[in-house]
Amino acid sequence: MADEWSSSVDLCVELSHRGSLGRDVERAIRQAICDGRLVVNARLPSTRALAHDLGVARGTIAGAYAQLAAEGYITLRPGAVSEVIWVPPAAETPAAAEPGRAARWDLRPGSPDSSSFPRQAWVRTTRSVFQRLPPDAFGYGSSQGTIELRRALTSYLGRARGVLASPEGLMICSGFTQALRLICEVLRLSGARAVAMEDPCAPRYRELVASSGLRIAGVPCDGEGVQVAALKSLDVQAVIVTPAHQYPLGVTLSPARRNALTEWARQRDALIIEDDYDGEFRFDRRPVGSLQQMAADRVLYVGTASKTLAPALRLGWIALPAAIRPLAVGIREWLDRGNAALEQLVLADFINSGALDRHVRRMRVEYRGRRDYLARVLARDVPQAAVTGIAAGMHALVTLPGETQARAVLAAARRRGLLLHTIEEYWHEPDPAHPHAIVVGYGRPPANAFRSCISELAAVIAEACG
Repeated sequence: MADEWSSSVDLCVELSHRGSLGRDVERAIRQAICDGRLVVNARLPSTRALAHDLGVARGTIAGAYAQLAAEGYITLRPGAVSEVIWVPPAAETPAAAEPGRAARWDLRPGSPDSSSFPRQAWVRTTRSVFQRLPPDAFGYGSSQGTIELRRALTSYLGRARGVLASPEGLMICSGFTQALRLICEVLRLSGARAVAMEDPCAPRYRELVASSGLRIAGVPCDGEGVQVAALKSLDVQAVIVTPAHQYPLGVTLSPARRNALTEWARQRDALIIEDDYDGEFRFDRRPVGSLQQMAADRVLYVGTASKTLAPALRLGWIALPAAIRPLAVGIREWLDRGNAALEQLVLADFINSGALDRHVRRMRVEYRGRRDYLARVLARDVPQAAVTGIAAGMHALVTLPGETQARAVLAAARRRGLLLHTIEEYWHEPDPAHPHAIVVGYGRPPANAFRSCISELAAVIAEACG
């Protein structure tokens, strides 16, 4: 039987070695509790274990624990683990009162249905991968990502998204945010001063680009996507676009605009950053391939597993043009040692086994059914509202009738416990001429609550429309 201390927990106790050792231990633990370093329910080592770690007599620790228990700081029961029970006054914060009803449903865009994650298939794949891993798989790997995942993605992206890439040209990242931060650094060190971004676009990414020191120029979008004619008048060295499904308008970049955009990049010696955030989920026409395949030397293609599988995986990828690859790799090696390799190996096997394709096809059917139900209910209950941008993806743009203010819909939604986004925050600059609309993310609610959620949404819009 192992010694008791060997299975105990660690505790950092710094002794001053002034006066009694027992009082020294008391003081150190008491201070850790008061400082919040030891929180409520934190387990303490056994007296035997802590005495061994500190090199003192067990009776010294037992006496210190007894005093702390008498003062009400910790529990002390024979045969049981001692735990912290005292809460520092500063940690006692009353629960904040929430205006209106607590949120019941979440229709904000940007996330899939987390309950749909293919747990069993992922567990099987994980078990299989870990049984076959060699010891060196647990060491440091390439900052570009594991070669296994880059090979799997080269095949998958070429087949499913039309991306022209090689394993050497791919870099694994933790999602679009990290990818964009890295790309901004590449642009800045390459001499870029300004970047164009679609108007409207995600405010988070505008803030990220601005924080990197690059100037932002907005380019308006219409029913054919980003207006390349407006882009041509701007002094920028790169543009960030969502060609497969513009976020948040939901339109697809037309073939003519695609040609014009890649031609602009070649003439200006500029770069295009393609955010293919939900390109796999297309419903009403043939799949729209990547823009990258038209100009692999000019387009940095970025995709992630956040919409197809789950944001919690924190896995994404960048297809890098050959000319900037050495700089991007060098920056990445300077910033960090790359993403967690074990999840990459599991995803690689998940792709190679066909499990990702099966999941995407299943969710494409699920999201199309949700899209159809949303459009049908709103057409029936609020026929004056227009639902657009739904040929693909997991969100819709609902344009409100007349002078109905989107903020009124937002307030009514909060009263009913429904979380929504208006399109107002997506524009680069406020303008009264902008349409009043809400962005409805129909991918996030769990399947068993979806119909109730959409019925509540229709009631909210009808209430705001008066």
